[in-house]
Amino acid sequence: MEIRWLEDFMVLARARHFSRAAELQHVNQPTFSRRIKLLEEAMGATLVNRQTLPLSLTPAGEMFLELCQRTTRDVRDVRGQIASMEAEVSARISVGSTQGLFSHFYQSWARAAGVADRLQLNLKATSWIGEQFLDALDSGECDLVLCYWHQDLPWGGRLSRGEYESITLANESLVPVSVVAENGEPRFSLPGAAGQTVPLIAYHSRGFLQSAIEAHLSRCEQSVNLLPLNENTQSASIKALVKQGFGMGWLPSRMTEKSEQFGSLTRAGDERWDVPLEIRLIRLREPRSEDLLTLWKTLDNHHA
Repeated sequence: MEIRWLEDFMVLARARHFSRAAELQHVNQPTFSRRIKLLEEAMGATLVNRQTLPLSLTPAGEMFLELCQRTTRDVRDVRGQIASMEAEVSARISVGSTQGLFSHFYQSWARAAGVADRLQLNLKATSWIGEQFLDALDSGECDLVLCYWHQDLPWGGRLSRGEYESITLANESLVPVSVVAENGEPRFSLPGAAGQTVPLIAYHSRGFLQSAIEAHLSRCEQSVNLLPLNENTQSASIKALVKQGFGMGWLPSRMTEKSEQFGSLTRAGDERWDVPLEIRLIRLREPRSEDLLTLWKTLDNHHA
């Protein structure tokens, strides 16, 4: 049974004539009559008294008419609600965020800034790496990018070419961590003993964080001897492997707070090995909508 058949029946109840009702529904009379017959078969009752002129509804038809009116009214109301929901979603501004920032920063920041209801997270972004976030801005796949930033990004000069604008939302640091050995010390620690490499769970070389770590270590007075075991795009993957004791790794400080509190992870080195970062929100200099520009002004004032 289709909704349009219910609409057919209501039109027939008003017109009291098959030909006129078919004309109002923009179909030929045989097609219209067949639909009414299918309704009667579905309900298992005669709904239309065809022996009268103009035709009339049977008692079953009168009851069925009330059902048609209620059902079509409910469908119309729900359609309106869905249309409003879709309009609200389409009006939201799309944000591409790294998975780590989405899990440990995005939601609390958006609520504190009063913009949570105006933003829509692009879930595809969790698979993007590094420069792909700026590519997504260029292509219109997202309106804003929430990411880590530091001065040593190999493609960081792209941000300074005048095509983008950014707001620094917060400062962050990458902290070296390790599981705890039986003696209460970190199982793996920096800078490592002479001639002995420290196993490292590293970040992907094209991501935001590995280049920051490497650049920071190159500026340290004391050298380290690291043995990268693998590369990961997500901080959560680094944390999981570190917690299983495969090696040490650097994690954003927001991800280490709970672990350090419960003792499952500990520092693998003092503060000199901490890597400073910024958390930035980036957009194209030429926004695609006035809503985005209005939101940006709100955020700029909030973080001024």
